[in-house]
Amino acid sequence: MPFALMTVLVDWQTEIRVGAGLIVVALGVWLLFNRRHPRFLARVPPSRLALWSFLVAVAHGAGLMLVPIYLGLCGVVETDAGHRAATALIARTAALSIGVAAVHTGAMITAGGALAFGVYRWLGLRFLSKSWFDLDVIWALSLVLVGAIGVFSAL
Repeated sequence: MPFALMTVLVDWQTEIRVGAGLIVVALGVWLLFNRRHPRFLARVPPSRLALWSFLVAVAHGAGLMLVPIYLGLCGVVETDAGHRAATALIARTAALSIGVAAVHTGAMITAGGALAFGVYRWLGLRFLSKSWFDLDVIWALSLVLVGAIGVFSAL
């Protein structure tokens, strides 16, 4: 249903892109001046870690990268095998698409879990606490840059 409703918004594509770009720029500027990291993110009990991870992924727009494909906005080029494969996949059954997404999700969870276990097992938590570095300024500047690029490309 959300993808079907988004087709109505294609007429307002330029205004939406400019608005979204300005929001991203404003968020980046706000993060540059507000240097406090939200404390509630560090106080998640292990029993709720899966829920927190899901909510953060949704909040960061993890699934939105598929919207152009499902809306048919990605044109298929003769030499573009990736888009042809995605178009063929979407043209088939929903069960196949869900299966591909489930395999991808399983692979990402397995890879991330193995990396986390390896760091914990061989390097330890002390290594993480001593070697951690803050990327907040780089993150904020990248938001400003990407938002500005989005605004100028929409215009």
